[in-house]
Amino acid sequence: MHDLNDMLLFAQVVKAKSFSGAAQRLGISKSRVSKSVARLEAALGVRLLQRSTRRLGLTEVGEAYLEHCERIADELAQADLTVGSLHSEPRGKLRFSAPVAFSTLHVASALPDFMARYPDLSVEMTISDRLVDLVEEGYDLALRITPEPGPNLVARRLAPIRRKICGSPAYLARCGVPRRPEDLIGHNCLDYTYQNTQGIWHLQGPGGDAAIPVSGSLRINDDEALSQAVLGGLGLALLPTFIVGRELQSGRLVEVLPGYVPTERFVYAVYMPNRHLPAKVRAFIDFLLERFGSEPYWDR
Repeated sequence: MHDLNDMLLFAQVVKAKSFSGAAQRLGISKSRVSKSVARLEAALGVRLLQRSTRRLGLTEVGEAYLEHCERIADELAQADLTVGSLHSEPRGKLRFSAPVAFSTLHVASALPDFMARYPDLSVEMTISDRLVDLVEEGYDLALRITPEPGPNLVARRLAPIRRKICGSPAYLARCGVPRRPEDLIGHNCLDYTYQNTQGIWHLQGPGGDAAIPVSGSLRINDDEALSQAVLGGLGLALLPTFIVGRELQSGRLVEVLPGYVPTERFVYAVYMPNRHLPAKVRAFIDFLLERFGSEPYWDR
């Protein structure tokens, strides 16, 4: 197989019309250029150049071969431009995974603004609470809600994920308002079963951490469905504010024990370590930071 560098050097010699001119243009020695062309001719078994003391010309075979070399050089230059533009300007396809409730409520609604800002970009979003494998499954990044994003990935913190103990005004009028964490034991506490801490609410308060055993008549593995049961007056639940922020702001739900909150989590953008982070990934992360921030709109 012919050496690509020898082919490109041959094209430069023809363009410069001399070995010394090509060497000067490329910043290498004349002997290196000469050896490169000789090596190419030996590999092909033909003479490409007619050499004389006054001029350098192409043989008939050399003219035909030059066309192929120039086309390869043009395609390489175009490939460099394509890679450069993909890294300098957000374009191409952005493929990411995001958790179900958060992406449905807050990411999907943000996409029209993001895509209007970057019209050369298309998006493929996978909505799933499963931890996808970025490399194996071909994702540019993933959004994850967790206390710690874990090793082997770069993680950018996008926004805090806060949970509050919530109840409807009707439930609290009927069953009373808890004043201390221990009062929760006497309430119908609806539990979220997706986590491993079923039946225990871990709270942080003025007196430190507290693990409160709770029980109730309903357990659900989906926070949005759980919030609907709480809105219906069935009981209390520990709900993320990105789901119930609007209801808390309007008074349809009431925060209970406001001095006691669970350990804070965050939504992170995670991606593979990459010295040259694609512009599309950087642009999306910057957009979400601008959209959410340290005090996101659902908590204001």
